[in-house]
Amino acid sequence: MARGSALLLAALAALSSCKSPEKQRRKADEAAARIISAKQKEAFGAEEPFTIERPSDTLRRRLLEGQGLPRVGDDSLGTDRLARIAKWPEDYPPRSDRPSAPWEGADPFALSLIDALQVGARNSRDYQAQKEEVFRTALDLDLARNDFSWLADGSVEGAGEADLSPGGAEGVRGSGDLGASKLLKTGAILAGSIGVDLVKLLTGGRESSLGIFADTSVVLPLLRGAGRHVVLEPLTQAERDVVYALRDFDRFKRTFAVQVASAYFDVLRLLDRAENAEENYRNLVVLSRRTRALAQAGRLPGVQVDQARQDELRARDSWIAALQSYEDRLDRFKETLGLPADARIELRRDELQRMAEGVRGAFPAVEAEPGGGIETGDVPPADAAVELDPPDTVNRGRFELDEARALEIAFANRQDLLVSRGRVYDAQRDVVVAADALRAGLTLTGSGTVGSGRSVSGATQPDAKLDPGEGFYTASLLLDLPLERTAERNAYRNAYITLEAQVRSLQALEDAIKLQVRGTLRRMLQTRESVRIQVEAVRLARDRVTSTNLFLEAGRTQVRDVLEAQDDLLDAQNALTEAYVTYRVAELELQRDLDVLRVDAEGLWTEFEVDDETE
Repeated sequence: MARGSALLLAALAALSSCKSPEKQRRKADEAAARIISAKQKEAFGAEEPFTIERPSDTLRRRLLEGQGLPRVGDDSLGTDRLARIAKWPEDYPPRSDRPSAPWEGADPFALSLIDALQVGARNSRDYQAQKEEVFRTALDLDLARNDFSWLADGSVEGAGEADLSPGGAEGVRGSGDLGASKLLKTGAILAGSIGVDLVKLLTGGRESSLGIFADTSVVLPLLRGAGRHVVLEPLTQAERDVVYALRDFDRFKRTFAVQVASAYFDVLRLLDRAENAEENYRNLVVLSRRTRALAQAGRLPGVQVDQARQDELRARDSWIAALQSYEDRLDRFKETLGLPADARIELRRDELQRMAEGVRGAFPAVEAEPGGGIETGDVPPADAAVELDPPDTVNRGRFELDEARALEIAFANRQDLLVSRGRVYDAQRDVVVAADALRAGLTLTGSGTVGSGRSVSGATQPDAKLDPGEGFYTASLLLDLPLERTAERNAYRNAYITLEAQVRSLQALEDAIKLQVRGTLRRMLQTRESVRIQVEAVRLARDRVTSTNLFLEAGRTQVRDVLEAQDDLLDAQNALTEAYVTYRVAELELQRDLDVLRVDAEGLWTEFEVDDETE
């Protein structure tokens, strides 16, 4: 018996050794990965790669090191470059096996729109934080599921005991116990344990004795706290929270992609504005030189030379301001992507041209044509009735959907709306659980103990045995009368208030979606008309600049007319670029508002395919 007990104590000691921190982390990662994969299928019908570990070779690090940018230290390069502190639990911090994108370390680094989307998904701090929130909810669910598993615990103890009273004894004792408990979905709690004591005297005859004991218990609620709907509520909520987090992240990916694209085009718009300002400045420098030459030849008065010079100075000031606005917006764009503000990065200028061509091809637009001038043909009398053409609602862009159809798509696809509706159901369940707490409590308990333990003073006793026939058993029924339920009553009332608040939140989101969709559709119509108007305005402005310059050479006009024509051309060019950008961003925003812009794990999007049924 002593030998068997020694083996049992050795086994308990072996169980007491824990796994390494690295293995525990990997187990947590595996559990979260399984949960996320299953919940992706539940929420979206498919799964995609998901990891919170970032590649060590990020573009941010390459730029810091490759371009020799200042930094506070190696800390800013990533966790794998941190100096190891004392008692660090692992050899290396976790890093992703996912290879980094093959960014070329050019200086300056040219960034396309596709590159920007991928860089944002890998480097943006907000993007990473959203992914980590999903991972945390998965770990919470893993813990909630664990509450319904068999939970084991054990301990091993060795001690020396001495009784210095007359007739006392001295000896050593080794003991260990191993127990397990389980919460059932009915609310019942099962628990059991087994323990051993091995004692041996160090004096007298050096007797020894083995104690062994076991006990079991069961607690079963019959009224309050009973029922699967109450017992499983924390697990149910944890299961739903993972789906909510995945839906929120899916929504965030769309919002972030549109944010990146909008910021990208906005930077290019300011670059185009700066280039227009530069061209305008050059033209005004040429005009100023020409007016001085004409004035020296006696063909222009000096006041017109001064006008040209003033506009030249204003153009220089506008050019410098436009350059600084572009640089400032580019720095903020780098921050959005999670890149250093001082990184030498350029955006692909041809992206703006491609985007403008795509917008022009999306609907019939007025093309710039040479010529112009005074129209021929009959001119209506000035006092004739003016018939205004309403905005064209026939030749629409591909995403200018019918409002009712657009709202139907939004209500079926908006992830945040699905989450909000789920929150209403959660609040309904909370009311049910709060009502259960108002009931009387009736609990059935039972327990049983067999065997007996040993101490040094009992070392002379025979070894104990596990004999169920000599055990001690109890059963009891406890009734908790619902006499004081003030806290539960208030919690029940608050549950109703929360339900009303969740319904109002759902209503507010529904109305907000309508505002977003209707506003975006109106903005697209307005911008489409603006594109057509500004195309014609640019044509007319160019014709004016050409004709007024010719008239100035012929002495048939004043410098002020040339300056005004040049200003109008600059304004029309800027307005046309802004209209292109606004319309393209509105297309992306509508897809975002409808939640039909698909964004994969790398941050790349797939735009919505508009078919005849959709239109």
